[in-house]
Amino acid sequence: MVLLENDSFLTELTRLFQKCRTSGSVAITLKKYDGRTKPVPRKGHPGNYEPADNKCLLRASDGKKKISTVVSLQHHAYSNLLRAHMDGLKKKDKKSKSKKTKATQ
Repeated sequence: MVLLENDSFLTELTRLFQKCRTSGSVAITLKKYDGRTKPVPRKGHPGNYEPADNKCLLRASDGKKKISTVVSLQHHAYSNLLRAHMDGLKKKDKKSKSKKTKATQ
């Protein structure tokens, strides 16, 4: 997995979206990032760990290529980019769910 700078991550993410527009998908994960690269020490062992404030680890993958970056929570460019490319989502069909439950009873 490649850890990129914020600007280069945005351009690579746009390329992934364009490449997977016709076929394929892009998986995006977002989780809180506290700045640690090593595990937390056990009890009784001193640790000099100071958490980073309000950071998120953003990962994207198309199955072949994986990219990631660390983002502060004040950046809004990522949310705008994601909203622009989420037009291919399908709505949940409520009728098929109710038919399956009736058929099993």
